Amino acid sequence: MLRCWLMKDCKETASHGLYYLISSRGVLYQTFCDMTTAGGGWTLVASVHENNMYGKCTVGDRWSSQQGSDPNRPDGEGTWANTITFGTAEAATSDDYKNPGYFDIVAQDVSVWHVPNNSELEHWTTASILRYHTENHFLTSHGGNLLNLFKKFPVRFGIGTCITDNGPAIPIMYDTGNAISTNYLYGPNSRGIFEPGFITCRVFNTEKAAMSLCSSVKTNRLLFCIGGGGNFPEAAPKQCGDFTSFDWNGYGTNTEWSASREITEASVLLFYR
Repeated sequence: MLRCWLMKDCKETASHGLYYLISSRGVLYQTFCDMTTAGGGWTLVASVHENNMYGKCTVGDRWSSQQGSDPNRPDGEGTWANTITFGTAEAATSDDYKNPGYFDIVAQDVSVWHVPNNSELEHWTTASILRYHTENHFLTSHGGNLLNLFKKFPVRFGIGTCITDNGPAIPIMYDTGNAISTNYLYGPNSRGIFEPGFITCRVFNTEKAAMSLCSSVKTNRLLFCIGGGGNFPEAAPKQCGDFTSFDWNGYGTNTEWSASREITEASVLLFYR
């Protein structure tokens, strides 16, 4: 147990499961270590969980705004680029989660899991509808973690334009699912305007609203993205929330521009290695 307390990330662990890690500032925290994906050593640092698709930037939308769509709060909560922590690792599919590793660990790559809400930790791997990871060490060019990447590419309304000012799009390797299954997680109108097989960071739409991560796709639209800034002008507040515009044509309908219920009701878990 003492050895676990001295570890700074999961690269030193031997098996899958919960561990206690310690940050460079001496903060002890519990998280989940994935020792099976692509050789293991992955540290869970955060999860994005949409607690209420009908809320539209209300309490619980920690990764966008909890105070509505407001041009006077262009950063929203600013969670992607601050050191506020919340939640617990064990409950990462039932609520938002962010631990000190998000901003403390110096990493090279990310792994992303889409796990059905309220799944028990022991079943996360097998329950996942989509899992993928990067292999090109892209974080080394952006400060070693997502905090530094999003300081470089702020998730802030109004500071950029569609396509021109998007952040990096990084190729991924699928661990569960593939490009074809990714297509069908999103609405039929959407499938012609994204390219599966990437994770895209910091995307602007035509109204200059900023989104944080477009999971498993390269795109310039918000219909596939999670997290964001504090203002979404089009049909406000319809787009606002941690899962922006997933329900544009109805909750979980998987018609027109709406995402499937499967992807809408899955938490997004973020890992570093």
